Amino acid sequence: MAINLSKGQKIDLKKSTGETLTNFCVGVNWGAIETKGFLGLSKKIQNIDLDLSCILIDENNTICDHLYSPLYRVEVLQQFGLPKGKLVTVDNAMRHTGDDLQGDSGGDDGLDNEIITVDLSRISPNVAQIFFFLNNAGSEDFSQIPYSKIRMYEGTPTHVKSEFASYNVSAEAQYAGKQSIIMGKLYKRNNEWKFSAIGDPTEDTFLGQTIHRIVKSYL
Repeated sequence: MAINLSKGQKIDLKKSTGETLTNFCVGVNWGAIETKGFLGLSKKIQNIDLDLSCILIDENNTICDHLYSPLYRVEVLQQFGLPKGKLVTVDNAMRHTGDDLQGDSGGDDGLDNEIITVDLSRISPNVAQIFFFLNNAGSEDFSQIPYSKIRMYEGTPTHVKSEFASYNVSAEAQYAGKQSIIMGKLYKRNNEWKFSAIGDPTEDTFLGQTIHRIVKSYL
């Protein structure tokens, strides 16, 4: 049975069978904003572009790798001292499915819009923490976005085998007026990986601001 995460909760990556969860997906699901037209005869769809990203932190509290959309403009990233976006970590242990610019229209299809696959057995040994965060490339706040949800599950980007843990963003009043969320982190403790659900909303309007915030306040 999946764990319903709450802000600040820490969990061991142990399945109900007692086995350690080592291969899994971290995914975010959301819907486009749909409004009815005059007399309900037409429907207007507003696409929503959320961006799932992560940074990897080494034992010296330094960023050693990253995953975020290659669609971010290089000149803007350079203003924050950040490299170009990419979809695969150096050690090939983590992969991003790419940027979804729209969100689901016509209802929830049961699959996540952006996903990062994780193989903990292949993570470079110098990596101590992995922070996951979410930014809205548009102007909407999270209270306006339908059924936004973050989850960890076993399976593939196109097939959910077993959901391990989830966090329902749209159900949280604290996200009204906010455009980014520091979702949580994987971290090593006594050579074992654990997960902490951070769930902190911010007013950051760009990924670079969120990365600087993590480095300044969460390490």
